Amino acid sequence: QVQLVESGGDLVQAGGSLRLSCRASGTIVSINHWAWYRQGPGNQREFIARISPGGNREYGDSVKGRFTISRDNAGKTLYLQMNSLKVDDTGLYSCRAVYYGRDFWGQGTQVNVSS
Repeated sequence: QVQLVESGGDLVQAGGSLRLSCRASGTIVSINHWAWYRQGPGNQREFIARISPGGNREYGDSVKGRFTISRDNAGKTLYLQMNSLKVDDTGLYSCRAVYYGRDFWGQGTQVNVSS
């Protein structure tokens, strides 16, 4: 099984930066397919970014040019570098991992952006 734990969420002023992490544990070797999602106040869960087994990256329109997704070489930690944060970036950020064809989710880390 896979357990995912996010960290790094905080209160930050608009224009600032944060780096989120998602660490995997359990009976795994490595994870090579990851994604980030968020859910803001009054909104559905929104796709933020994904990284494929081959290293290709995709981003949601609202974060293109500002956020960067990456992973460590061991395939056990996922990162999201968030720059030029906006108030609309406020939300609960959750990571998703695909391992042997099954989906796993973390509980999320809260990001609050103030004006």
